[in-house]
Amino acid sequence: MSRRRADHQPGYVLHTYPYKETSLIVEVFTRNFGRVALLARGARRPRSAMRGVLLAFHPLRLGWSASAELGNLMSVEWSGALQPLAGRGLMCGFYLNELLLRLLPRDDPHETLFDFYAEALRALSLGGEQAPILRSFEKRLLAELGYAPLLEREAATGAPIEPGRRYAYEPDRGPMPVTHSNGYLVVTGQTLLDLAADQFERPETREEARMLLRALIGQRLHGQELHTRLVLRELTDL
Repeated sequence: MSRRRADHQPGYVLHTYPYKETSLIVEVFTRNFGRVALLARGARRPRSAMRGVLLAFHPLRLGWSASAELGNLMSVEWSGALQPLAGRGLMCGFYLNELLLRLLPRDDPHETLFDFYAEALRALSLGGEQAPILRSFEKRLLAELGYAPLLEREAATGAPIEPGRRYAYEPDRGPMPVTHSNGYLVVTGQTLLDLAADQFERPETREEARMLLRALIGQRLHGQELHTRLVLRELTDL
């Protein structure tokens, strides 16, 4: 198998796992290589240069070499700085990371999604309103995975969504005018159009968009619950 090498690659730490006595396995999200698993040898030693750098939510430049699924981390350095996430913003950051870990295949580049992720972290670090940041990222994540939600036209006819109508959203198809919901989530046309335009001023849009995207992501997770969502639910329904 050919050996891959990356130098000064923009990336973020998504999660770390202890490995043996002194090392870490690091899951990173990189701009040009997607999600990558790397072995950081000796990173848990007190004097390791990597110890204080491999932190989530901070832009990094990474270098590694790999001839198998698990690469060897060779270098890591800061690349700019963000205000540290705290409180609910910190939990939102963990939520974004869990989405990427659970849904994004390894070694599958998503440059546009990487840029959206970086912007979401920046907005959270600046104290931006959290629910719109999460909804916008969830929508773009689904689109990058090939499951972009249909928001501006009816699934069956292609007719434009009408703001004043109510629609039953079938996850595998899209919005259908309500005759009977048949157990599907019902949302207003205005919510669908607002979500398409990233407009979340209406309380009804925020609530319905949250429920809709939760259902669509849940389908991709095959019903498995996200750990961070459970914690967020205990704090407040976000």
